[in-house]
Amino acid sequence: MTRDQVRNRFVAFASICAVFGLASSPGAAQNRAAQDRAAHNQATDNGRASHHIKTVFIILIENHNWTGDGSLDIKGNPAAPYINKTLVPLGSHAEQYYNPPNLHPSLPNYLWLEAGTNFGILDDGPPSQFHQSTTRHLVTLLKTAGIPWKAYEENTTGKTCPLTDSGEYAVRHDPFVYFDDVTGHLNSHSAYCIAHVRPFTELENDLKNGTVAAYNFITPNLCDDMHDHCGGDPIAHGDAWLAKNLPAILNSAVYKQGGAVFITWDEADQGDGPIGMLVLSPFAKGKGYSNQIHYTHGSTLRTMQEIFGVKPLLGDANKEKGLQDLFRVFP
Repeated sequence: MTRDQVRNRFVAFASICAVFGLASSPGAAQNRAAQDRAAHNQATDNGRASHHIKTVFIILIENHNWTGDGSLDIKGNPAAPYINKTLVPLGSHAEQYYNPPNLHPSLPNYLWLEAGTNFGILDDGPPSQFHQSTTRHLVTLLKTAGIPWKAYEENTTGKTCPLTDSGEYAVRHDPFVYFDDVTGHLNSHSAYCIAHVRPFTELENDLKNGTVAAYNFITPNLCDDMHDHCGGDPIAHGDAWLAKNLPAILNSAVYKQGGAVFITWDEADQGDGPIGMLVLSPFAKGKGYSNQIHYTHGSTLRTMQEIFGVKPLLGDANKEKGLQDLFRVFP
């Protein structure tokens, strides 16, 4: 049997197991993640063998302009010294990155990053109200290609599929649980969801053990994402969270051997932006490079699809420019 046949049979078997819920315990969820990694190791025919970027981390922050909002801007803000004095000089960034036109509040923007559309949603309702039956979204394209993905959500337990708000976890900032093929149709015990939507606290050990996925989506909680949920300066909270947690990624072997970190904001506080987009990677132009190219969340989605070689381009990703100008080598 050829390697291609082995991979295809493995992926098909894993999909059947997910549909029929053949594993629902935390241990089974861990086994499923290990199976995903095995499928990833066998997936050598998806056009990625020659790609430099192997592992992506995308971090979503909340509700601030890069410029255009006075004292609440991120750029140059003394409340964000790590971003401005460490990350900006180290990486590349876009000066004209916007949330899609008139797209507010949070949930529509998170859905756009996953599917290139907001499905007509202009509200922050839960999955029970806005769940989607389509399979045309990024992580399902990755799954089909045998490319592992994982969402690290702060303040989740990893024992259930987190379909509702809980403490500082906001379900509207977790786009994956709005798709029926991820949650098993709103099943809080979905083994597939539990295996892929994990507590943020697991990231550090996964980095040390080399067990992170190829695509990693990271969501800080409502106190750490520059939201206005907790007392004090929300910009300072988010900057401090990045300063505490980002070095573990930047010092990891997976980052040094082919990683890329994308830090962006879900939406602007004033108008549609610009909002921040910072890129850190051994393959980024770095050294404070910036450009004036117009980007949106469709640009980020297109970039993810180009890095991982998955098609078709989804929704707005088919119309927008990718972020390759921020790199010296891409993908």
